[in-house]
Amino acid sequence: MNILGLSISHHETPVELRERLSFSNEKLRSLLRACAPHEGAFRLSGLAELSVLSTCNRFEAYAVSHSGRYEDLVGFLSNMTGVGESIFTSHAVQRENREAVTHLFRVSSGLDSMVLGETQILGQVTGAYDLSRECGSTGPILSALFRAAIHAGKRAHTETAISRNAGSVGSIAARLAVETIGDISNAHVVIIGAGEMAELAVEALRHRDAQHITVVNRTREKADMLAARWQARAFGFERVTEALRDADVVISSTGAPHVVLTRELIGELMGNRPSTPLILIDIAVPRDIDPEVKQVPNVHYYDIDSLEGMLSDSLAERQNAIPDVEAILEVEIDAFMEYLRSLDVVPVVTALRAKADEIRRAETEKALRHLAHLSDEDRARVEFLGRSVLDRFLHDPTLRLKAAASRGCGPEYAETIRYLFNLSENEPDGLETGKQGDGA
Repeated sequence: MNILGLSISHHETPVELRERLSFSNEKLRSLLRACAPHEGAFRLSGLAELSVLSTCNRFEAYAVSHSGRYEDLVGFLSNMTGVGESIFTSHAVQRENREAVTHLFRVSSGLDSMVLGETQILGQVTGAYDLSRECGSTGPILSALFRAAIHAGKRAHTETAISRNAGSVGSIAARLAVETIGDISNAHVVIIGAGEMAELAVEALRHRDAQHITVVNRTREKADMLAARWQARAFGFERVTEALRDADVVISSTGAPHVVLTRELIGELMGNRPSTPLILIDIAVPRDIDPEVKQVPNVHYYDIDSLEGMLSDSLAERQNAIPDVEAILEVEIDAFMEYLRSLDVVPVVTALRAKADEIRRAETEKALRHLAHLSDEDRARVEFLGRSVLDRFLHDPTLRLKAAASRGCGPEYAETIRYLFNLSENEPDGLETGKQGDGA
């Protein structure tokens, strides 16, 4: 069995291509349900398990393969998604076994994210695992892989500084708003714009307990979509003055080529509320807010240059945490690879125990037929004696087989055990596709 990883991400591909591979959960369910053990197309593909991670920045597929051929994975994905094989072959990074495992661990910990150390990806990896379990496309190997990657990601975020402090201009703006105003929960926050920067700001504000957020955008539909995701109000730009009347904080991030909030507008607004301060944070390039608003009494103005210094300090701390994260990942990856190698001997250990237990039962029954005078309590003692001898006899061979497997010698030792104990080549392996591993 081989673990295959196929990745198309923001590192290698433009957004136009990633958009073609950004699927809804329903589309992903359709893909993953076709991977259930009883589905003929999946069996014929040479694949045994499949999980897919699809976000705005990446499309990644992880598969357990009998053949180890990427062509099988690419062909299946192309057939099920309608995306040409050439897209996968020319743009995807292909990884196998330890490289594929390492990549998923790095993704889960935030080391591979566009914003270093962001935590959203850990939830997305967890969601991908949950969806594949729901659809029956993952089995014991990918279940163990995803659980291990999620565990490693949690360790990275909690035991290092990789996700501490703000990691984007939008989140820096939110932090600045909180530091300036104090209690953000009762403040009225207006977000002008509905793009990626605006969403990061809204998300960061929500995490800081902002309760009253209004999104203003020229395209009302986009404002509605962003507001709906974060339980905010939505206004078209024609109502911007209305939105600003009771605002305490304004974060602006439109793509307009000119100023959208003039000194005159802000001056008139503040003339009607002279004792109430207003925080204006402009994270747009070119700027949305006329810098002359600094001359208006009780207005606190920050532009993107003000924030980038704070962001550089924040990202520097995250960069310094990379070696700590990598040290954690190395330990976790080694542990998973040792588990994976141990699977080489699981079938033969299972078969050996089954054959030994069959002999124990037969011989115990034969002995008890000649000991009919024994009480039920004594018969139970005889049964216990047989099981105890069997367990103690197999204890050392089982440990030594697993140790051999951890050194990469599992297949050779397993074949020797099969020969010496005359075990069937078709012994049950306990790893049928679709069955969840322990703790799944």
